[in-house]
Amino acid sequence: MEGTEIHNENAFHKHTGFLKKYEKYLGEFVYGGIDGCVTTFAVVAGSVGAGLDSAIIIILGFANLLADGFAMSVGAYLSNKTKKDNYNKHKQIEYWEVDNLPELEKEEIRVIYKEQGFEGELLEEVVKVITSDKDRWVNVMMKEELVMFDEDKSPLIIGGVTYFSFILIGVIPLLVYVLDYIYPFNYNLFLLSSILTAIGFIIIGWLKAFVNQTMYWKGILETLLLGGIAAIVAYFIGDFLESIIAI
Repeated sequence: MEGTEIHNENAFHKHTGFLKKYEKYLGEFVYGGIDGCVTTFAVVAGSVGAGLDSAIIIILGFANLLADGFAMSVGAYLSNKTKKDNYNKHKQIEYWEVDNLPELEKEEIRVIYKEQGFEGELLEEVVKVITSDKDRWVNVMMKEELVMFDEDKSPLIIGGVTYFSFILIGVIPLLVYVLDYIYPFNYNLFLLSSILTAIGFIIIGWLKAFVNQTMYWKGILETLLLGGIAAIVAYFIGDFLESIIAI
């Protein structure tokens, strides 16, 4: 079809513009950033609630940032590597079955496409075309029989992106405390940290909505709410524990 009637799949799914280039690993960046910002701000809020000074907040914040970020990235790496290894294991099993049990595997293809409405000569032609190429045959079995799909993303890059975003976004709540430690200034540090963190939540919430293809205001609001709840809980726990220990 011509003109405006030409179907543009990217436009339909809203996957256009600058972020399209980085969309492949954007999900890992978003969730690493959310976790980094939420957990670090919770540490800051809990420390403020406990009445700890800026130096202690910096130490606890960076300890959490580096250690928790590393743990999360390792978890992301191992999780995705396990999925990829599991996929490859089952794919090798399918290759063995195609080589050693071809008639049984052909019948499985026939049953799969019969259930999808193919019948008669058309069904047999579909079976013939699929089973004429071993790689195509195995790929169809993986998708249609086992409902397993190959993950084209590198587990190592997934882990790296997760760690990078955890650090990049997670450091935001600590910035004012680091600046105050270097160049002291008379402002409410926790208030400034909260404002900067809220800005970080807005950015990461917007990216979250982009990845999930949801309303932008919804993604932003959810992220702000999540971070706010975590901070409030941490603050009052810190305040409560400080009051007990001080007694």
